[in-house]
Amino acid sequence: MSVVALVRGDSPIDMVLNALERIGAEQIFSVHDQVLVKPNYINDMHPSTGVTTDARVVEGIVKFMKERGIDNVIVGEGSGFADTFKAFRVAGIDKVAERWSVKLVDLNKDPLIRVEIPTPLTLKQVNVAKTALESRLVSVPKLKLHRTAGVTLSLKNMIGAVSPKGSIHSRLGEKIADLASILRPSLSVIDGIIAGEGHETSGDPVEMNMVLAGTDPVAVDAVGAAVMGLNPRGIRHLRLAEEKGLGTCDLNQIKIVGEPIGRVQRKFVKSPLSGLLTRLNI
Repeated sequence: MSVVALVRGDSPIDMVLNALERIGAEQIFSVHDQVLVKPNYINDMHPSTGVTTDARVVEGIVKFMKERGIDNVIVGEGSGFADTFKAFRVAGIDKVAERWSVKLVDLNKDPLIRVEIPTPLTLKQVNVAKTALESRLVSVPKLKLHRTAGVTLSLKNMIGAVSPKGSIHSRLGEKIADLASILRPSLSVIDGIIAGEGHETSGDPVEMNMVLAGTDPVAVDAVGAAVMGLNPRGIRHLRLAEEKGLGTCDLNQIKIVGEPIGRVQRKFVKSPLSGLLTRLNI
């Protein structure tokens, strides 16, 4: 069974360390790996708005890696609506990088490599940032809703590594699943400290004080969806990713360590447009 850690607390760094230890994350990385930690900075709003990734969650991951001798750690993002380095500064990622001697990369300015998608549903080719292709991936999304995709968690977060991003946003469910075929995170850590309801940039924060982590990104996203009161099988890209053999979104096939879903679950309020856009699959 896929294992997902769901940890609550009042210290985000300690929560991340706890979650990663519970899933045995040290077993999936080598000291020789180049690791790309990919947060979600779609814009330069502060993490307290429920839109962007909390720097303390990123720092917990970096601390975990560095203390296990994994020195080649990069934090990289390609913001959709802001200068990436401004977003890093607003969130405090620049200070994390300074404390831990971590390189920061704007994936929007990275060299691009054209990649063929194996057995595509609709996305046959895509331009991917070179750093992402050369690294073991750690996806660190925010726990939040999305108008079209339903949720924007660890799989959808990888859109930040491609260009142009607009090419992904039609038939979004199929394209997220296709992208996961080539950019499947080795580790997913969802920042649920201050989550976001409404939609992906609405800035409607929900205090949840939790972190989710696992090595099966489909399972981690399924648990994240369930925490927000959604049926994971109703999320198109999760269902399609499961059909591609990239993980499971069946909660009966996921072992949750830490807090049970029922103890932390909350029905997130969706944007009024969410249902229409999802049905149109645009």
